[in-house]
Amino acid sequence: MEVIGADGVHVGTVDRIEGERVKLTKADYAVGHQDHHHYVAIGLVAGVEDNRVRLSANADVAVSIFIEEK
Repeated sequence: MEVIGADGVHVGTVDRIEGERVKLTKADYAVGHQDHHHYVAIGLVAGVEDNRVRLSANADVAVSIFIEEK
């Protein structure tokens, strides 16, 4: 399922839900970031529509507050 910011810009693709976080697939990241997963806090999820997870923050803000975990 695609994850998009409040502005409609692609943020990532859901791998799975882990606790209070949405784990994103590694395939969406730039070189140098594909060795670990990024997570979005579930509190940023505004809703699900048309098979997309829409965040309450614009994409650039959401990406800046990713939780990274190796």
